[in-house]
Amino acid sequence: MNFSELGLNPLILKAVETSGYTEPTAVQEQAVPAALAGKDLLVSAQTGSGKTAAFMMPSLCRLVEPSTVKGSGPRILVLTPTRELAMQVEKAAATYGREMRKLRTVSLVGGAPYGPQLKQLSQPVDVVVATPGRLMDHMERGKIDFDRLEVLILDEADRMLDMGFVDDIKAIVAKTPATRQTLLFSATLDGVVGKLARELTRDALRIEVARKEDPEAQIEQKLHFFDDPSHKMRLLDALARDTNLNQAVVFTATKAGAEELSEELRDRGFLAEALHGDMPQHKRTRTLDRVRTGRTQFLIATDVAARGIDVAGISHVINFDPPRQAEDYVHRIGRTGRAGRSGIAVTLVGFKERHLVRNIERYTGQSIAVEIIPGLEPTSKPRPEGPRTSKPWGDKPGYKGKSSFGGGGWKGGERAPSSAKPGGYKGNSENKPRPAAATAQPAHKPKRAERFW
Repeated sequence: MNFSELGLNPLILKAVETSGYTEPTAVQEQAVPAALAGKDLLVSAQTGSGKTAAFMMPSLCRLVEPSTVKGSGPRILVLTPTRELAMQVEKAAATYGREMRKLRTVSLVGGAPYGPQLKQLSQPVDVVVATPGRLMDHMERGKIDFDRLEVLILDEADRMLDMGFVDDIKAIVAKTPATRQTLLFSATLDGVVGKLARELTRDALRIEVARKEDPEAQIEQKLHFFDDPSHKMRLLDALARDTNLNQAVVFTATKAGAEELSEELRDRGFLAEALHGDMPQHKRTRTLDRVRTGRTQFLIATDVAARGIDVAGISHVINFDPPRQAEDYVHRIGRTGRAGRSGIAVTLVGFKERHLVRNIERYTGQSIAVEIIPGLEPTSKPRPEGPRTSKPWGDKPGYKGKSSFGGGGWKGGERAPSSAKPGGYKGNSENKPRPAAATAQPAHKPKRAERFW
């Protein structure tokens, strides 16, 4: 199938073909014709499946004809969980609507000044892409109305619910016309997401695009065990000096951790910058621009901040703090191996967090091979836990005593003396070894191992 068979308006089709796209993805083949027919949609598709085009192309087709309702509010509203994803969606709208006359798009996101946004909203607008919190601010000020709204799109609905936006979403939806078309896209359609979807849609068509059977062909996944925070930092330093590493996204569990780790890497001679939700928008934009232009080699980010990042030069993803949810692991490693390129995903894990690895393996249906960097072998060994369906770590088959990460090192800076920051990355209090007084146990009880996580 090609795009001309989907039923798109000739203006949208021309813009798509001009952009170099020839064949629709699986989610586009199913979602575009249904959306053009006016159906509400519930779509489950993985990152990189082309879902943005799947909802934006058919929605823009509505704008070819003038609205029958007077007003200046948007005809299309897209809600996204993060600022970066909102800007990415707005860019897609401009791309697919480039052949349309006077298409006006607005991005309403937190961290950006209100003045320019208010100025844009003072004139008629066609497409608004917003984060729920900032949109609520404008609604409460009476600066936006939805009288003309025809299509409501919730992108990455599962992530918005995880971030606590459910009340904001319901408040926004309550202000929209009952006649609107609703398109909901999410990694999963179960649980709380499914309940919300049923509340927001009418006779919705459910589309579930199967995961790719062989994602490991593009992303090589590796696992390194560490003994303590100091050992963990030495592992990261060795990984960072791999000559095959072009650019990397390093994931941390907290915003404070991202700041501390970026500072630690800069002290060691690397070009590193943090990206997290507490940063103002202009700093986030500047940081991403530096990554895209190659002036930053290591982007230290939290899960939410890294959502929607698409940079071709990212060769590695390093999970400095492993994700607590298996779904987040898939989104993280999807930052590399983009557009058919190969990539490497490395996860650093304490022995007490082996259950996180098991959860990831069950979710992805793949085992992650454990590797060792010569000279940085862990001194501890995982306790045997009985038979498993996959055996990628421990004293079991698949535990490889070799690594592709050798010496050499990145040429972008000299390594700082090891005394620059004794002990390496400090992290948060829960990542530090417990003081001796705190770990002491009564004489009749066995002494517990140090808590590294």
